[in-house]
Amino acid sequence: MKKTVSFITLIAVAGLAFVAAPAANAATTKACLALDTGGVDDKSFNASAWSGAQAAQKANSSVTVKYLSAATDADYGPNIKKLVDEKCTIIIGVGFLINEAIVAGAKANPTVSFAIVDQDGLADGKRLPNLKAIEFSTNESSFQAGYVAAGVSKTGKVATYGGLNIPPVTIFMDGFAKGVAHYNKVKDKKVEVLGWDVAKKDGTFVGGFSDSAKALQISKNFEQQGADVIFPVAGGLGGATAGNSLTSKKSVVIWVDTDGYVAAPQYRKVLLTSVVKGVGTSVRAAIADQAAGKFTNTPYNGNLKNRGTYLAPYHNLIRMVPTPLRKEVGKLRNDIRSGKISAK
Repeated sequence: MKKTVSFITLIAVAGLAFVAAPAANAATTKACLALDTGGVDDKSFNASAWSGAQAAQKANSSVTVKYLSAATDADYGPNIKKLVDEKCTIIIGVGFLINEAIVAGAKANPTVSFAIVDQDGLADGKRLPNLKAIEFSTNESSFQAGYVAAGVSKTGKVATYGGLNIPPVTIFMDGFAKGVAHYNKVKDKKVEVLGWDVAKKDGTFVGGFSDSAKALQISKNFEQQGADVIFPVAGGLGGATAGNSLTSKKSVVIWVDTDGYVAAPQYRKVLLTSVVKGVGTSVRAAIADQAAGKFTNTPYNGNLKNRGTYLAPYHNLIRMVPTPLRKEVGKLRNDIRSGKISAK
């Protein structure tokens, strides 16, 4: 009798093991983000990337996600090595400055998928088979932002500043200034842009993405010069500008990367609009492709046409934007999408 029970028990256990095997061996995707120095709580660039990764995990139970933050640029390489050692199946570098470390990681680990946000990911001018570039034509939506800023300004002066003088930052500033110039041409006005010189491709910069005191001083200086609309392109440092606007009541702010009305609700009273960059959406898509076995090195470019970038609603400050101006900004979007107007 004992032998019979033992035999039946063994059969039952074997059956359970057989049933459990597929789940235990199911393919999983470990998606890992290497963030830049802005931090995961910047309510802007890094936060958007992490939100996209979390959304990918929520949508697919086989996906797990994690991130590593960088205190300084020196952390980029070591962080990527840690993620490789932890057997991440896709590693996404978030930020222009991480490109060199991501390229090196992709070359050294050809069986791991990589992606880089805000860079072309080229190695000696060539694409790596396991590295996807994720870039954005944010000059297009920034062009709209410049137009609306010029349209609502009472002083005839608007301003912009950046974190660093690097392409993913200056593309916003340049588009903004050109949008103001387009408004001036259409309306025969002379609205001035502080903080960016289109001809010289240079302007006002904090020197990084963590010096709130300097960002605050830049914002105050702009107000002193008469600017009543300020567009900070410096990640979370936009909070310093918006905080000052709440206190001074001399300016309103255009947020960057995410819809500030949602990401930074404490500043809603002074947020005119936001130039949204679909970092989260593109990161989520890259992870989903990896999980589905469809990852490729085909570059992605987010623009107005595919909604990879767009101008957010005016929310609480919609009354500042007259209906005719709103219609003009909407038409501008369509004209840029169709190629009738160039934001370059």
